[in-house]
Amino acid sequence: MGRTSLTKALHQLTVRIVRCRLCPRLVAYRSQIAQKKTKPFENWTYWGKPVPGFGDPQASILFVGLAPAAHGGNRTGRMFTGDGSARTLMEALYRCGLANQPTSDHRKDGLKLFGCFLTAVCRCAPPKNKPLPSELVNCRPFLVEELKILKQVRVIVALGQIAFQGVLAALKELSQSQGFEGKAHIVRWRFGHGLHYSVPDPRGLGNLEIIASYHPSRQNTNTGRLTVAMLEEVVRQAVQKASSRAPDSV
Repeated sequence: MGRTSLTKALHQLTVRIVRCRLCPRLVAYRSQIAQKKTKPFENWTYWGKPVPGFGDPQASILFVGLAPAAHGGNRTGRMFTGDGSARTLMEALYRCGLANQPTSDHRKDGLKLFGCFLTAVCRCAPPKNKPLPSELVNCRPFLVEELKILKQVRVIVALGQIAFQGVLAALKELSQSQGFEGKAHIVRWRFGHGLHYSVPDPRGLGNLEIIASYHPSRQNTNTGRLTVAMLEEVVRQAVQKASSRAPDSV
């Protein structure tokens, strides 16, 4: 699939994501935040809708987070944009040559990503950053569809435990839809920063490499649990693994 076809497929998926209203609690919360706003952004027109993925259509690395922040992605309409998590992640991507700038502030800030794509297991900002299990299930088909479209992805970096579990669930769902049998053992995988796993690609394209990382949230960065250097090391490992696994013809 060429870049034009990839871009078209991603656009069609974006339209479906933005129109989604499957989760009443999330619909109500994202709309409430968009109306109430917060003092630093009181002059903004908030996005207030589900947030689609963003990045290079020919990405070999997929970064999967938890959900848009209430005053980050829910405000700006772009994944990992306009909040503390975005600053930490973008600094790491920039240092590793995956972004043209170390900041991600708004949709027209000139940010370009190279060889990577950013997404999440939940597309709407959830109350207290805690989506319900049913809400994650409702959102999962979008991640499965991204995996089907982004066939050059060879490495998935799961940012946080909920994202890690969501990636595993999406891979199992994709495996089942493809009639792929090599999936049972991944239920034993445990989350831990820097842990690596390899699984036969349910798309029939060799293996997929999975890397777990702490989420670049302020809760983790302000306490020193995660630093830019720690995240940068994970990103560099992802780049190395992606470059050593040239994609098959797709």
